[in-house]
Amino acid sequence: MRTVAFVGAGPTTIYTLCAFVDETTAPAKVTVFEAQPRAGLGTPYRPGWNDPAMLSNIASIEIPPIGETLIDWLRRQPRARLVRLGIDPEMIDGRTFYPRLALGEYFLDQFDALIARAVERGIKIEVRTNCPVTDVAAEHDGIKLSVSPRSGEPFERLFDHVVLATGHCWPEEPEARPGYFLSPWPATALQRIPATTVGIRGSSLTAIDAAVAIAVAHGSFVETDDGGVIYRTNAGSEPLRMVMMSRKGLLPEADFYHPVPYEPLAICTPKAIEALIEQAYDTLLDGAYALFKRELAHADSKYAARVNLDELDLEDFTDRYFADRADADPFEWATANLAEARANYADHVTVPWRYAILRMHEVLALIVPHLGEDSLQRFNRYLKPVFVDEYATVPHLSIERMLALHSAGRLDVIALGRDHRVDSHGPEPGATVVIDGERHHFPAFVDATGQRPLAVEAFPFATLIEQGVVQDAADGAPDIAKGVAVDEQFHPLSDHPAADRIFCLSIPFILSRHPFIQGITSSHEMGVVVGAALAGRAKRSGADAELKEAT
Repeated sequence: MRTVAFVGAGPTTIYTLCAFVDETTAPAKVTVFEAQPRAGLGTPYRPGWNDPAMLSNIASIEIPPIGETLIDWLRRQPRARLVRLGIDPEMIDGRTFYPRLALGEYFLDQFDALIARAVERGIKIEVRTNCPVTDVAAEHDGIKLSVSPRSGEPFERLFDHVVLATGHCWPEEPEARPGYFLSPWPATALQRIPATTVGIRGSSLTAIDAAVAIAVAHGSFVETDDGGVIYRTNAGSEPLRMVMMSRKGLLPEADFYHPVPYEPLAICTPKAIEALIEQAYDTLLDGAYALFKRELAHADSKYAARVNLDELDLEDFTDRYFADRADADPFEWATANLAEARANYADHVTVPWRYAILRMHEVLALIVPHLGEDSLQRFNRYLKPVFVDEYATVPHLSIERMLALHSAGRLDVIALGRDHRVDSHGPEPGATVVIDGERHHFPAFVDATGQRPLAVEAFPFATLIEQGVVQDAADGAPDIAKGVAVDEQFHPLSDHPAADRIFCLSIPFILSRHPFIQGITSSHEMGVVVGAALAGRAKRSGADAELKEAT
């Protein structure tokens, strides 16, 4: 019987296990190791790590179902459970963004149902919580995991295949120095921040999460009679002032209406990109950008004419894309953008140029593993910010909250530009931000820029590196960015025979070459690939065993 271990028990493991259960026809034994007390949550949806006011960054209609859709799950929940999760039972809708904690409970229930379905299909399932995996090593007959339970003696187990799905990497205690927080999670840590001037590095939904967590510790968001939102500060918290800061000093835009699932592209298609990858390595990025421009002009000729798209080189496009917003007050722009997004939702109107860019981010991502270092830097600087801006639009309520905080005098946004630095090692708590030589001190400072790609040196399973099973993507090829190199099935790229037994879905370590894989849809897409591969291995193993027995 084939044995499979999953290291981590968040959404990526759930989607992978789901694909494996649905496709496998051979007996198997699966063990899931989770360092936390509960399996099936994942850091972005864990209570304590997330404030109840924090919203998910994906509309419910876009969440791939596991056993059932999120909407079906919500509709069968008791009213009291929905109210506890901050959901109006009368307002359940496929286009709604729900609290992170609600998604966590959805994944918990789906994980439990998935285990029951696996058992019905003859798959043996063991879930080991409070069991951090401290090392992974290749043996001649399998992959050995070293496990250190939070209670009980350490032990080792051998498996035929191992899926590493350790998720995002955040410190358990984010306050690295007094007043200086390396991340906005766990959100409970931000509740320690007093009513003072707080610097928040970043202006995406992660930064909004930080601002909301701090705001609700010192006041409350209140819905007005006309359906708007205002912010009221608690007595004694009047000194609270938050400053978001990012390179461009922009707020994210509001989620916009578009068809789901995505409609097919006409020109910049996966097939066209794959042909470029085969034919034009040295000019791959420029060839892909040419397809991008043609698709964008085809989708929205008026937009192409307005930005003079024909004349925009790769290095010019990002500046032109952000130019109008950069020239406007960020809160005035956010007010107008929110009104437009709401009107388009009401009338089911899709802005064609936005939708084209949104759809192309996944297609252009296909070239990233094949780019040399210089081209990768150009992609990250001149195209990636545009794609991120479109796929990382935020819930309308999140924009409303930022506007409410600004109206209450509690929130500003500033541009850092390129000439800036953050000094967190001074004698005072918090950090000092130096912008163009001018110093700004924040008694509390939160780095809310999100998960960064991690180099292989930070990979938590040292023995795999020592054995050469997991290799730095730069090894032997100095023009390749660092990270863990993986193939199309997410096996570590290595000549070591054990690499075929391991699947690396640990997001921070493959992020540099897969820049758009942090969301739930990516967990599903990776899970489908790896689950099918595991099912195929189990089937071949069963056939080999039958042949051996027959002979």
